[in-house]
Amino acid sequence: MTRVEEQLTIGCTAEAFLGFVMDVERYAEVDDKLRTVYWVRRNGHLTEFAFRPALPGVPFPQPKAVAQMRLTPGERIDIRLAPLPLNKVNHRMARFAARFTCAPVDGGVRVTRMIEFEFRPGPGRLLGPLLARTLPGSVARELRLAKEILERGDNAT
Repeated sequence: MTRVEEQLTIGCTAEAFLGFVMDVERYAEVDDKLRTVYWVRRNGHLTEFAFRPALPGVPFPQPKAVAQMRLTPGERIDIRLAPLPLNKVNHRMARFAARFTCAPVDGGVRVTRMIEFEFRPGPGRLLGPLLARTLPGSVARELRLAKEILERGDNAT
C-alpha cells in the first residue's frame, strides 16, 4: 500500500477550502495529478467527474477515470473511484481512496490531504515504490498552491 498524508495551515475557512476543492476544474489548476477534466456532474454533496490522471513519475499515460467526491460540509471531502462498471482498468490495477479534512485553528484551517493506493500484485511492484517517492512532493505542492490562491483571495470561479 502507498499512502501519503500532508498537512498545511491555510488562512481561510473550511467552507472556502472545501468549496475550492469541489470546483474540480478550478482545483485541477493546483493538482498536477488531474491532467484533463472531461466533465463534472454535481448532485448535492456528491460530485462525479471524468478525468485523465497523471500520477507523478509514471512515464506512461494512465487510463481515463471517473471519481466521486462526497462533501461533509465544513469538515471533509472523501474521494474514490466510481464503482464498476466504470473504471474497469483502474479497479483491476488498484484500490484508490483520498480525502481532505479541515480543522479550525487560529488564523484559518488545518488541511490534511490523504491519498492511498492499494495496488494489485503486478502493477504494485513498479508503481508502489515509484509513487512512495514522487507522490509526497506532488501533494505538498498541491496544498502550497491552494494556500497561495486562497490566501490572496483569488478563489472566484
